[in-house]
Amino acid sequence: MRSELKAKKRCRTLPAEDVRRADIILRLAKGTPQRVVARELQCSVNTVRLWRERFLAEGLGGLYARHAGRALPEETPALEARILECTRQAPPDGSTHWSTRKLAVKLKVSHMRVARVWAKAGLQPHRVRSYMASDDPEFEKKAADVIGLYLKPPANAAVFCVDEKTAIQALDRLDPVLPLSPGRAERHGFEYFRHGTLSLYAALNTQTGVVAGKTAARHTSAEFVAFLSELTSQQPRDREMHVIADNLSAHKTERVKEFLKAHPQVHLHFTPTYCSWLNQVELWFSKIERDVIARGVFTSVKDLSRKLLRYIQTYNRQAKPFKWTYKNTRNRIKP
Repeated sequence: MRSELKAKKRCRTLPAEDVRRADIILRLAKGTPQRVVARELQCSVNTVRLWRERFLAEGLGGLYARHAGRALPEETPALEARILECTRQAPPDGSTHWSTRKLAVKLKVSHMRVARVWAKAGLQPHRVRSYMASDDPEFEKKAADVIGLYLKPPANAAVFCVDEKTAIQALDRLDPVLPLSPGRAERHGFEYFRHGTLSLYAALNTQTGVVAGKTAARHTSAEFVAFLSELTSQQPRDREMHVIADNLSAHKTERVKEFLKAHPQVHLHFTPTYCSWLNQVELWFSKIERDVIARGVFTSVKDLSRKLLRYIQTYNRQAKPFKWTYKNTRNRIKP
């Protein structure tokens, strides 16, 4: 029981009142007089006596507060409608959105009442999301082509999602990185030094999840064709390859067309305009961004390239295909 009281006293997430009650019992257990405990903890002697008696009678269970609190007032439909209507309108002071306190002052109600109405209606004025609407007139046709390759790929064919992550910066921290410790996150110095940039080409095999990667100084059509050539050389000659790519201009040059003529087993499929989310390799790019790039420290462009390729090798040892789904087609935002 003493160890539980000490754990409560050290806990930083419990309410302050619960911590103080545990502290009262521990001090009394040491033989400290009630008046001294009250003076040290800045509370009344009656408070010390109350929790001592409850602890002696009920143990740890007696240290919980018994005040049920006041009942919350019911929200009238008229007031709820008024709060929701004002929330959807712009504030008159020129700010972009309402806060609970700002709206409470305008409507002369409690800010907690505004917060409850917002929570009930699922409104979050402080949050904003971006979207990109596709203006491709062949959206349905291209999307169905790509999704069909995911759900039912051709027999004995390989399906790859190909793209490049451009302008990856080799950032070196001027100050040492302080490692994480209990109660403290890892800390990076504010100042950094740029050693340069490179591009990462990646091809994700949708059936196995294995990634083929290559780094390049620039993202040009020649580099894209060279990557496709390297990817083709890793497959049997008679095996069909379906490559899904976005609408970058470097993917539609004469060099690319000549490569496709020389390799009739390779078929290039383009996602609809502004629909990179249909390309599964973007999911993998977000993973390598979180795992390596965002918090990485790179002493040179070569060091950046080495760490990216090392991550790809490690990732491929336990690679798994993505379970890609698009649940509700009605959520598409039309221009």
